[in-house]
Amino acid sequence: MKLGVWAPLPHTIGKEPEVERALDDLTTPGQGLPVDRSYAFVRDVVKRAEEIGFDITLVAERLVAPDLEAWLVSAALAVETSRIEIMTAVHPGILAPQIVAKMGASLDRLSGGRACINVVPGRRSQEFDLFGNHGWLEDSHERYGRVDEFLRVMKGLWTQDPFNFEGRFYPVADGRLATTSVRRPHPPIYAASSSDAGKESIARECDLWFATYEPGHVNYEANLKRIGADIADMRARAARHGRSIGFGVSTHVGCAATMEEAEAQAREIESDPLANVAAKALGAGLIGPPRVIAERIRRYEDMGVTCLMLQFHPMKDGLERFANDILPLVR
Repeated sequence: MKLGVWAPLPHTIGKEPEVERALDDLTTPGQGLPVDRSYAFVRDVVKRAEEIGFDITLVAERLVAPDLEAWLVSAALAVETSRIEIMTAVHPGILAPQIVAKMGASLDRLSGGRACINVVPGRRSQEFDLFGNHGWLEDSHERYGRVDEFLRVMKGLWTQDPFNFEGRFYPVADGRLATTSVRRPHPPIYAASSSDAGKESIARECDLWFATYEPGHVNYEANLKRIGADIADMRARAARHGRSIGFGVSTHVGCAATMEEAEAQAREIESDPLANVAAKALGAGLIGPPRVIAERIRRYEDMGVTCLMLQFHPMKDGLERFANDILPLVR
């Protein structure tokens, strides 16, 4: 199983003093020299995760937040690291698949073959309207149709020369991508969707599907059953296309001396409206003392999960505790 860590950009993790200072820098013109504090935090966490043995990091895209832009952070991390894979998020409808194919191949070369793409349909209409030139689509069928075309065009440019595609959103005639990727046939593609149309596109075009589940740490057992059933469904969908894919779970890890203490911490996170990413990720149930978390990781691995994408709070302390107290029980 691959172990992944969220690159801790300010709006993807819980509130911490170091991150709050970074946000103040990001929103104050002229402040933050000589090195941007938010990037230094990301860099230090990802480099430490690489030292510990983590396999992959996810760089989320939050264009309407003051977070640094995901592709630029990914390029910076590519030259700061040597082994860890760098998964960069992209929203179809904001960036075209043609330019993402070019950037993905470029990042793959800058990183020595460590780039992968996280395709995210997106849900913030203001983000698409401002940064995608009024690219928000109200109809969910249209949104997933655009995602499907995005995947086909990006992969087509990576694997075919020339590439032609008669799409509604992204028509391509005699397309050629002069910059090739290092990894063959192309950088891996990760995605999540709970819709039938989205799942079908992922089963046909992507390399890994991130499972969806209900928020709330109390829903762990129900979510475990749901994820197991969904993995079986996605495995069958991929088989119908003559393919096999991997399965991922993105989750917050809450480690404490006792289950009672861990559950109290989880309730505190879930009650914080500013910690929505972490709060939703508690539904995967990786909370408790180290032995419980290790047992639950093994349960996910036994059901077919091939990648865990983890975040912690506080981020640095949680990462070290995972390395010292949980990882030895898992590996």
